[in-house]
Parts: sequence; structure tokens; C-alpha cells
Amino acid sequence: MGERTEYEEGDKAPNPGVYMEVGEARSFHTQIKDPMRITMEKGDTFPETSNKNRKWKKVEKARVH
Repeated sequence: MGERTEYEEGDKAPNPGVYMEVGEARSFHTQIKDPMRITMEKGDTFPETSNKNRKWKKVEKARVH
């Protein structure tokens, strides 16, 4: 079983990095106007999102094919 990719308020960050809000459809590409972005260190606690149905997801660099 792999590492989770979406996190809720109160969860601990598994790795350092930049995380952003994702939409209710749990799709990374769901359009959210001005999604919150936060920089986290390993073990930091995720804050509340701007909408109770949203989650936090790590921002990854896009692959170039």
C-alpha cells in the first residue's frame, strides 16, 4: 500500500514541500479559483481549508514527455 496523496485538516505532512487545495471531486485538475498554497515541513499539521469539502495535495512538477 502506498503513501496517501490527499490530506485533511489536522493530518501531519509526510514530507516537506508545497501543498495546495484540491476540489470536492478529488481531482488534482479541478479548477479552484485562487486555491490556497502552503509550504510544509515534515510533521507539520495541515491547517483548515477554505471549504470543508476540500483536501490538501502536494504540488508536483509536471512531467515533460
